[in-house]
Amino acid sequence: MTDHVPLPWDHIRLWEIGQLQTDTGLGLEHWLARIRDVAPTTPTELRVWLAQEGVSGYSRALLVHETFGYPNSTVRAADQLLDAQYADRPTLRPILDAVLLYAGDLDDVGIRTHDTHVALAGPNRTFAVIQPTTQKRVDLGLRIEVPAAAPDTRLQPATHLGADFPASIPLTSAGQVDSEVAAWLKFAYDTAG
Repeated sequence: MTDHVPLPWDHIRLWEIGQLQTDTGLGLEHWLARIRDVAPTTPTELRVWLAQEGVSGYSRALLVHETFGYPNSTVRAADQLLDAQYADRPTLRPILDAVLLYAGDLDDVGIRTHDTHVALAGPNRTFAVIQPTTQKRVDLGLRIEVPAAAPDTRLQPATHLGADFPASIPLTSAGQVDSEVAAWLKFAYDTAG
């Protein structure tokens, strides 16, 4: 997927509905009917119930959004912001897509699109930012300190992403978004308390 043009939002939603069917063996309407019966009053209450039912990841996010509404910023607006970020550097867009795929493996991650970057937020706070910093590089900023002894890693100190993100991994191709990136992303998510 990282070498392809990102799908429009309505296609992503359809993919998520298919993923729900694959993950649970049951369709969207079935789950929405069960959710109406349970009548959760908050997204957190729904997430807890879905976890008890064995629903996680994209499927859980889909059901929360379908029940309580999608984020205030419309998906179209987010797409426009992303298009603007990568308009003069389209070859870097697959890097963003690859990082977002790994972020999708984490529970309850919110994706917030801003003018200059994309922020990844966990249940408690933003733990990472993805920013096209130059014409040839995207930086993955992480809300972690760079360990004093970090052998054989691409993680490096950063000041250009703001005080909240003192570590970054420079990325120049989607192929560099690998298990090391996934591990640091998960570490930042886990420690963002």
